[in-house]
Amino acid sequence: MYSHEQLIILDADGTTIDAFSAIGKTFAHHGMDIGDLARFQKRHRLFKYLGGLKEFPVNLQKQLGKQKRSQLIATLTEVYREEAQLYPGIAELIQTLLATPDLRIGLITRNITIEPEETLGCLFLRHGVDTRDLDFLLHVPLAQDKGTHFRVARERFAINPARAYACGDEHKDFLAAISAGMHPFMVSYGFENHMRLTQKFGVPEEVISPTPAALCERIYNALNLV
Repeated sequence: MYSHEQLIILDADGTTIDAFSAIGKTFAHHGMDIGDLARFQKRHRLFKYLGGLKEFPVNLQKQLGKQKRSQLIATLTEVYREEAQLYPGIAELIQTLLATPDLRIGLITRNITIEPEETLGCLFLRHGVDTRDLDFLLHVPLAQDKGTHFRVARERFAINPARAYACGDEHKDFLAAISAGMHPFMVSYGFENHMRLTQKFGVPEEVISPTPAALCERIYNALNLV
């Protein structure tokens, strides 16, 4: 039997958090250039953190060895905890979701900072959102499938798949939501742009929001909060 509740699973980097700006600040601190957002969105996952083809040789040289990579991650963690920003309207959206009856809210992320749950807790709290108020906050290693965790969360609360939603900014987020029987809220302002999502991976443009404001509007409408 299904419960009478709904479920929405939020994503962190590139969907609710302006990860590009945070990564850019981190790279700059170590004398590296991440390039502009347009090229950042087109790169393979490896290049997103080492820089694009133009910046790659210098960045690779600077990141050789575990110690230098550890220093980079440590700086990224500090930036996230003290400076990184939620996209406009996201804090208000989450506060509204938390105040909505019969709605389960969780955050599933692949964030690569040190102790990511604590890191994200600091970031969100600076914006007036206490992650301890969420029903769950889960960090998923890169090697694991998000869809499995989506399904486990949905089944944990006995949510009807037709009343379950998941947000994301990469095609793998779309596939994870679909594989778990959930409706995807996709965005094209994060790690993958509209062209990459639609033309390379076949994500329907009808489920893609081009801006944080559009994402908020779509969620408010879907949950009958407007």
